Amino acid sequence: MRALAKLAPEEGLTLVDRPVPEPGPGEVLVRVEAASICGTDLHIWKWDAWARGRIRPPLVTGHEFSGVVEAVGPGVKRPQVGDHVSLESHVVCHACPACRTGNYHVCLNTQILGVDRDGGFAEYVVVPAENAWVNPKDLPFEVAAILEPFGNAVHTVYAGSGVSGKSVLITGAGPIGLMAAMVARASGAGPILVSDPNPYRLAFAKPYADRLINPLEEDLLEVVREVTGSGVEVLLEFSGNESAIHQGLMALIPGGEARILGIPSDPIRFDLAGELVMRGITAFGIAGRRLWQTWMQGTALVYSGRVDLSPLITHRLPLSRYQEAFQLLASGQAVKVILDLKA
Repeated sequence: MRALAKLAPEEGLTLVDRPVPEPGPGEVLVRVEAASICGTDLHIWKWDAWARGRIRPPLVTGHEFSGVVEAVGPGVKRPQVGDHVSLESHVVCHACPACRTGNYHVCLNTQILGVDRDGGFAEYVVVPAENAWVNPKDLPFEVAAILEPFGNAVHTVYAGSGVSGKSVLITGAGPIGLMAAMVARASGAGPILVSDPNPYRLAFAKPYADRLINPLEEDLLEVVREVTGSGVEVLLEFSGNESAIHQGLMALIPGGEARILGIPSDPIRFDLAGELVMRGITAFGIAGRRLWQTWMQGTALVYSGRVDLSPLITHRLPLSRYQEAFQLLASGQAVKVILDLKA
C-alpha cells in the first residue's frame, strides 16, 4: 500500500510502499478513503521545534481521515466490516486517573494517530475498534474526514455554560475557528464577532458572523465595544497568538468565560490579576474532544443538516500531489485540503 511518512528528522514527507497491516485483538483495519491535512501535519512537514521534540521517525502521519472497515480483529463486535467510519485520533489507556474519572480527552498516556503511532495518510491503517465512529453511509467521506477537528470546535463552543443567547468573540478564523462560528450560529449565539488577519479565511466566516474584524486594520476592543456596548460574554480562542489572547481576554465582560484551544508556539506572559482574577473571568483549557460526548453532539449537528461543513473544503487533491497540498495549506490560501487516498 502507499503511505505518506516522515522517514528522517528533516523537512518534508515521503510517499512510500508499506505492507497492509493486520488488525490484532480489539482492532480494525480501515481502508482510508479521504484524509485532511491539519496544522499539526504542517508542523511535522516543516520539522519545526515542536515536531523535533515530539515526532520519532519513521512514522506514517495524518490524523483526520475516514474510510471503510475492511477487516476486524478477534473480539471486535462493532464496528462491522463494511461500516463507514471517522476516526477519533486519541488512543487512550483507560487506566490513568483522568480516564478513570471519565476525562479520556486528557488521558495521561494518550497516543495520537499520526503523531505517536501510524496514522491515516495511508491506503490502510489499523486502529483500536473503539476509535472508529460509525457514520451513515450517505455521509460524504470528505466530510467524515473532518469530523475529528470539528469535534474540537464543538468541545470549545459547548464548554462551560455554552453560547445560546450569548455574545461571542472568536479569535482565529482557521478551520476550527470557522467551524466554531458555524456551531455558535447553529446554537443561538449572538452577536458573533470573528477576528483574523487573513482576509481569505476571514471571508469564510461571513455567513456565520455578525461582524468580521481584521485586527491589522481595526482596533479589536473598539469594535467589540461598538457592537456590544460593553464586551462579549464568551471568548473562543483558536489563534494561539499572544496579542489576540490578550485582546480577547480584555474584550470579555467581568464574569465572562474564556475557552482557549489555540496553542502559542512559545510561552507567553499575561497579567493574571488584571486580565483574569480581578475581573472574575472563568478560563477553560480545551484539549481534543470529550469521548464520546463531543462526537454525539457534533454528529447530531452534521447529520441533521444544522451545520454543513462542506463549504470549508476548499481543495481536493490525489495523494500523489501531496506536496502541492501541503504548499496550499502553508500559503494560507486554503481552509481544509482533502487528500484522495484512491487517486
